Amino acid sequence: METDDDNPEEAYETGVRLLARREHASRELAQKLARRGFSGDVVNDVVDRLFREGYLSDDRFTEAFVRQRCEQGQGPLKIIAALAERGIDEALARQYLDRQDVDWIEQARLARSRRFGENLPADRREWARQARFLASRGFSSEQVYRVLDARTDE
Repeated sequence: METDDDNPEEAYETGVRLLARREHASRELAQKLARRGFSGDVVNDVVDRLFREGYLSDDRFTEAFVRQRCEQGQGPLKIIAALAERGIDEALARQYLDRQDVDWIEQARLARSRRFGENLPADRREWARQARFLASRGFSSEQVYRVLDARTDE
């Protein structure tokens, strides 16, 4: 959608305002600028300029995003998928996940106990329900099994 909004300075100011609210991934910011009607060339130029000036950083965005999602109790698979949707490659995501020094098993245990209480599942149906919950939170099958089958390893 071409509009009169192909003014590079206006696009730049819009980008700066968006970044003042929170960090953005470069692809995410480009999509927001495009939705506001700026042309692809203007968007690319603005994103490049914001990178050069240090206002836009996929590294900084990834670090903040990973930290926030870990604090929310999400698992690594969900965090990586959410970052991929925002244009962050898995290698960069894993780099920042590794820096968090999170015990994913403990994170999954806490998420399970907050939702279901301290008692482990009594039957296969309840086990499957809790496993689906943990998987939806982004924990791997290995992490799910270790939490749900951990009867005495605490």
